[in-house]
Amino acid sequence: MDEAKRVEEGLAGDTQTQLIKEHGEGDLCKKIDRNDGGHRIDDVPDQPLAKQVEEQPQVKQKSKRVATLDAFRGLTIVLMILVDDAGGAYARIDHSPWNGCTLADFVMPFFLFIVGVAIALALKKIPRIKDAIKKIVIRTLKLLFWGILLQGGYSHAPDDLSYGVDMKHIRWFGILQRIALVYFIVALIETLTTKHRPAVLEPGHLSIFTAYRWQWIGGFVAFVIYMVTTYALYVPDWSFVVHGQDEPERYTVKCGMRGHLGPACNAVGYVDRQVWGINHLYTQPVWQRLKACTLSSPSSGPFRDDAPTWCRAPFEPEGLLSTISAILSGTIGIHYGHVLIHFKGHSERLKQWVSMGLCLLIVAIILHFTDGDLLRLFNAAIDYNSHIIDRRIYNIFCDFSSGG
Repeated sequence: MDEAKRVEEGLAGDTQTQLIKEHGEGDLCKKIDRNDGGHRIDDVPDQPLAKQVEEQPQVKQKSKRVATLDAFRGLTIVLMILVDDAGGAYARIDHSPWNGCTLADFVMPFFLFIVGVAIALALKKIPRIKDAIKKIVIRTLKLLFWGILLQGGYSHAPDDLSYGVDMKHIRWFGILQRIALVYFIVALIETLTTKHRPAVLEPGHLSIFTAYRWQWIGGFVAFVIYMVTTYALYVPDWSFVVHGQDEPERYTVKCGMRGHLGPACNAVGYVDRQVWGINHLYTQPVWQRLKACTLSSPSSGPFRDDAPTWCRAPFEPEGLLSTISAILSGTIGIHYGHVLIHFKGHSERLKQWVSMGLCLLIVAIILHFTDGDLLRLFNAAIDYNSHIIDRRIYNIFCDFSSGG
């Protein structure tokens, strides 16, 4: 009774103004002051406080994007559009018919490099490995689906707005399929080795290589598979059929060799013919612009009367074996992404990137201008061309030059 009486008389309250700040986007304030011995509460909502907080709009945090990576991606897309539209008029920037690399030949390695950097940033923190693997598989399947749909022969645009494809001649591999496979392998290694990642790198310039050794081991395995298969696989004679306006005509290509890097008898084409089937390969390879095939070289033109039979043959520029070699481009990209994560200073990042780039360029230049004499020491029977860097079969020298 005494307490109730004191409340009525206004003796239980404090005489000072109180400001209570609740969690949420705004400040929910209760102003309490004494007035004639009682309490008056201003600006008190009718709804419960918990419900008020729940209904407060939450500001979504903006994702931190790497501006340099976005800029490089945009420039690569511009380069792709340039060489696709202007390459026909200026053959010097179009894809090289076989040996060497032109401006157009750097588009694919650049995209794979960007994929590698993006994987390092996207998988920097993995709460649950199973969920991450699920997302990787789903994204890979999406890329494969769109690659087959857009480049498999179903869409005839822009020359023809009709749709449909003969499954006997569908093209199974292409640009998006190569990106999908490289993404799947590199992202899977990055996810499965998340427990081996160091929070802080040890002192030393090479510590980042040892910290992410599993990524480099994966790239080295892809390198070994490509090199052994390319230079050791025996390529026999093979034949193909050209469906012209008249009756179909069959041609035979004489090979019977191994370690050849030319258009006719390389192991890259042989693997694709055996895995996908010769009817499922790209029917207009750029080697048709070689001097041996046309007098209009390096531009497209009619075949020479004495053109070799392989000039008319199909070839998959984004084949299976060359895609395995392309995994190394994704590995180089993910290394640059790891440098971006662990080194905060610009000077430290530049030291890592420049040193890595110079090493790759030096190795590529030495192998290119020595005509492969260094590799000849390991196998004297290998048949080397005068130019080693070749984007058509995506050899290891293309990995080094584009990565550098």
